[in-house]
Amino acid sequence: MESWIKGADLSSLAEVEACGGHFKDGDIEGDALNILKDYGINMIRLRLWNNPYTPEGEGYGAGNCDLHYVMGMARRIRQQGINWLLDFHYSDFWADPGKQILPKAWQGMDADQLERAVYNYTFSVMTILKEENLLPAIAAIGNELTGGLLWPLGKVPEYGNIARFIGAGIRAVRQVDKNVKIMLHLDNGGNNELYKDWFGHYIEEGGEDFDYIGLSYYPFWHGTMEDLRNNMNDLAVRFGKDMIVTETSTGFSLEDYKQYEQLDDDQRKGMAADKKLAATVSYAMTPQGQCDFMKDLMELIKAVPEGRGKGFVYWEAAWIPVPGSGWSDKAGLAYTGESGPGGNEWANQALFDYEGNALPALKVIRDFQG
Repeated sequence: MESWIKGADLSSLAEVEACGGHFKDGDIEGDALNILKDYGINMIRLRLWNNPYTPEGEGYGAGNCDLHYVMGMARRIRQQGINWLLDFHYSDFWADPGKQILPKAWQGMDADQLERAVYNYTFSVMTILKEENLLPAIAAIGNELTGGLLWPLGKVPEYGNIARFIGAGIRAVRQVDKNVKIMLHLDNGGNNELYKDWFGHYIEEGGEDFDYIGLSYYPFWHGTMEDLRNNMNDLAVRFGKDMIVTETSTGFSLEDYKQYEQLDDDQRKGMAADKKLAATVSYAMTPQGQCDFMKDLMELIKAVPEGRGKGFVYWEAAWIPVPGSGWSDKAGLAYTGESGPGGNEWANQALFDYEGNALPALKVIRDFQG
């Protein structure tokens, strides 16, 4: 595996393509994955949901990232000679600090049963991937675990159960292949107190050893770049773990993309990084601002003490706005209990513009010496 990671999450790419999305580098149309590889991307992150469908087979949206979907993407990634990172959500749809919903098949289980379910599911997934010669280089056990996982039994402050559930996933991965690296990933990368507290409790509860601390860092949500620097520098010495900024992005535009989505206003969530949030960030949401952000971020990670900063993963680098590709369909909203609406809230933060043209930030990524 590369010593310094320049990564991109492409979990929605196959859906974007199926909905008519196309990508170009200059005047030449091509596969987004191949374009990103040409710009130095050497790791692709893919999310995995247990069963993102209703009992009647209606998909939840955002790629319906079940194992079949993930394996299709993993084959493409491997054909390009790129490594990949598997992000276990342990939910049937989005898992994040605000929700960690039990998979439908696991609802009603007690802690002992959930521990076995995590092990068996993880072992099954990893075994299938190994049989297909598709094992990832890194497996993240849970997604943005700030509030725990498998709520309510694994919700902070139930760190004993959190350590048990995570440990079951780690042991399953290692049972299949000890060479796959393990990541534990939190959000809010600028919050040092959060990371000290969470990982301190995890270790106190005898949590299984792991290889990487993953951090999410979005400059419009997670503090200043200096906050991120202080956190990573402290964690490098405090816990002695390698770190990857596993989710990051910033805007290249504040122009609306309604015409591309072709949705009525009441069906569009709109951009997450909007004008109000942009006003709080020191990087302009322009192509040049995106370039400046990536340059500073990569330099920050590279400068983490003891060489513990191992790179980044740009979140949903190719999620351009096309009709039919959004963060949730009605069935997904019913599962999470959220009100919606759907649509694409990330299109102004991709590494391609609204028409699929590669943006200048890719040259900054390519030219950085990690």
